[in-house]
Amino acid sequence: MPELPEVEVVRHGLQPAVTGATITAVEVLDERSLKRHDGPAEDFVERLTGARLRGAVRRGKFLWLPIDNIVDAPADALVAHLGMSGQVLLRDPAAEAAALTRIRFSLTHPVHGPLRVDFVDQRIFGSMAVDVLLPTPDGAAAGYGLPLASIPSQVAHIARDPLDPAFDERLFLRRLAAKRTTIKRALLDQTLVSGIGNIYADESLWAARVHYDQPTDTLSTRKARELLAEVRIVLRRALDEGGTSFDAQYVNVNGASGYFSHSLRAYGQQGKPCGRCERPIVREQFMNRGSHFCPRCQRIRAPRSASA
Repeated sequence: MPELPEVEVVRHGLQPAVTGATITAVEVLDERSLKRHDGPAEDFVERLTGARLRGAVRRGKFLWLPIDNIVDAPADALVAHLGMSGQVLLRDPAAEAAALTRIRFSLTHPVHGPLRVDFVDQRIFGSMAVDVLLPTPDGAAAGYGLPLASIPSQVAHIARDPLDPAFDERLFLRRLAAKRTTIKRALLDQTLVSGIGNIYADESLWAARVHYDQPTDTLSTRKARELLAEVRIVLRRALDEGGTSFDAQYVNVNGASGYFSHSLRAYGQQGKPCGRCERPIVREQFMNRGSHFCPRCQRIRAPRSASA
């Protein structure tokens, strides 16, 4: 599933193409991709045709394109969630559409001229919708891309990600300590911290030497801070390398894959030696997926004193 680095790579690629562009036509080829849109396909098409886009914004794994406000109408955005296999691809208007294209947009850009944006989704777990924008509770920019303090209603419950300048580290640590769960489940909880999925959770936990099943209320504040620092390092490194590339579905707007899979230390490395102690990495079943860890470096630790 695309995580923060993959979605940010897509957002970054879309930004120059959609900023100031006008949607001239919308084709809904599969209405299942509108499952989060409040209305029929005709409403989706009508609300977007002729709309001028302000740019591309991301929070966690959500991506949205704010629409220039119409007088006396609430501000809207085109919201995209990539699900398990969704792609948002820039195409030449004359290019043949991929077989799994679900929605197609024709755009006119004041500098780049005619463009096309294709929403391709193999498993149809992703979606697009037109959604109203709401003010952010803290008054800060809603996400990466634009300084707009407004967020789609469908994304409002999603927490900020660790790379967001407005991410509240103290609040995160307090909420983490108050949870009665295990650490990997907490990292995957998008209402606590967004943008982290299975891949980068495993990588960060390995880097911080924390077992995925460590209870959150036994994690010291020092260790929680260390883990958060490793999460940021892993996410930034993945961004630098363009995301993962082991799945052909994880591509940028031009269809190119990233290279972070070459740097993975835990995820998908079962049977290979740990980069620290050389003991084989283990994969265990976790929440209908897998957790990858070193059984020597990442042991479940007994709780320390409250001052630890």
